[in-house]
Amino acid sequence: MTKEEIKVKYKIENIVASAELNIQIDLFRIAREQRNVEYEPEQFPGAILKLKEPRASLLLFKNGKLICTGTKSEAEVKKALEAAVKILSKYKIQQKKQE
Repeated sequence: MTKEEIKVKYKIENIVASAELNIQIDLFRIAREQRNVEYEPEQFPGAILKLKEPRASLLLFKNGKLICTGTKSEAEVKKALEAAVKILSKYKIQQKKQE
């Protein structure tokens, strides 16, 4: 009996990254003022920010934590987080204390 070599092909389709902004953010205000944000607190405690470039969705939480999904590279994650910070900086409620 001979062993056949198995060749694996793969393609990165989706990277999930988590981040913390170290601020509290006003999800109600973001949802009111940003067309690309969905927020239904009765259904889910986070708001969903959808970016077109790079194509990504970010789950935003009041405590400043976020989850970035839909990117295909680390560079796209970085670009998505930079775009999110630019949008979210004006919705800061307060600076969180560093632990």
